[in-house]
Amino acid sequence: VTRALLGQNVCRLKGGDPFIFGRGGEEAIALANAGVPFVVIPGITSAIGAASYAGIPVTHRGIASSVTVVTGSEFEKPPQASANWQAIANTNGTIVVLMGASRISEIASELIMCGRSPNEPTAAIHRGTSTAQQTVVGTLSDIDSKINLAGLGAPIAMIVGDVVNLRDTVRWFDNRPLFGKRVLVTRARSQASRLASGLTALGAIVVECHANKSVAVKNTDDLDASLCGLSKYEWVAFASPNGVNQVFKRLNALGMDARSFHGCNVAAVGPATVDALKQHGVVADLTPDTYTAEGLVDKFRSAGLAPKSALVFKSDIGRETLPEGLRRLGAEVTEVAAYRTVLAEDSADVAVRAFEDGIDIVTFTSSSTVKNLRQLLGGNVTPINNCVVACMGPITASTAQSFGLRVDIIPEEQSISGLVSAIENHFCDS
Repeated sequence: VTRALLGQNVCRLKGGDPFIFGRGGEEAIALANAGVPFVVIPGITSAIGAASYAGIPVTHRGIASSVTVVTGSEFEKPPQASANWQAIANTNGTIVVLMGASRISEIASELIMCGRSPNEPTAAIHRGTSTAQQTVVGTLSDIDSKINLAGLGAPIAMIVGDVVNLRDTVRWFDNRPLFGKRVLVTRARSQASRLASGLTALGAIVVECHANKSVAVKNTDDLDASLCGLSKYEWVAFASPNGVNQVFKRLNALGMDARSFHGCNVAAVGPATVDALKQHGVVADLTPDTYTAEGLVDKFRSAGLAPKSALVFKSDIGRETLPEGLRRLGAEVTEVAAYRTVLAEDSADVAVRAFEDGIDIVTFTSSSTVKNLRQLLGGNVTPINNCVVACMGPITASTAQSFGLRVDIIPEEQSISGLVSAIENHFCDS
């Protein structure tokens, strides 16, 4: 009120719905009395949200046609009780008790005393709608002991009624294969989103620790010369999306665009690189079945292609596999560093804190992410070995193993979607 009267815009953020046990009405009255204009934006009360995320519809045709929401924070036995527990019990509909974690036993006993069956299905949902959600199911007579056995504390939404039996069928949120698993994503910030979103959709808690940064080369003379002379190359090969993006960034600086690739055949190592090229208006002419540099060389060979000249854009620390493979096919190869891969030193604290908080799965998408995460941890790989380790491809896995890491997951398809699927299958099988 004080800040609003000073002319400031104030946002009062509430959990759930402000008018359902949120004291929103009291605050609105205070504002009205002070002459402060306000707007109320309805929210989703935890009575509905937590139940939905636990797979429990609070009403259901033929089972429950009413729902009563009651606070347990002011629970007292009659006649002092502010809520009419007898009337609540008599509804024969679903009962949702909020803010009653410390009084579950007394509330359950009171409902039984008021006529609800001790065998009535009852659920307790802890931290509903979050990735830390836990749900225990029992009856009115034993739900308190089950809550204690599970070690659950506040906040708890307690659901009483036959609709609880629908959970086994309707459950959708906390039965996902990676639910509650903390996954460390080590990709560079610019590339982490696709992997993070794929893992999140499976229920994972994604912790991003960007071990790498892709930055421009310090001296662009070689890069500029190659871009100005694209017409002399029969083939141009890209090893990663980073290379594509840095090349086009430099093309723009030189006043050039995708038309510069006219007359060149373009090869790309994998689908992410293909997508990056498409975003800049270039369609790749050749992609391998196996998304590695070795796979691209094999694709040239199996397609009967013998390039006379090739330009390979790569990282400053990129492997020599692709250029050397093309040379063996008879090509005169020019290698150009399109970008530099460097350690994201500002991620050191993030890495240490992530493992202190607990990590279940570590993902590596390149050899440099392995090397750099190890460096961020001061050379100590023990925390990583306490996790499930997933590497996108045999080259990355080999690097990890060379540092003493145990690799648990290597996808057959070396792509982001392949890595996500392999992690999902690992936990479904186990």
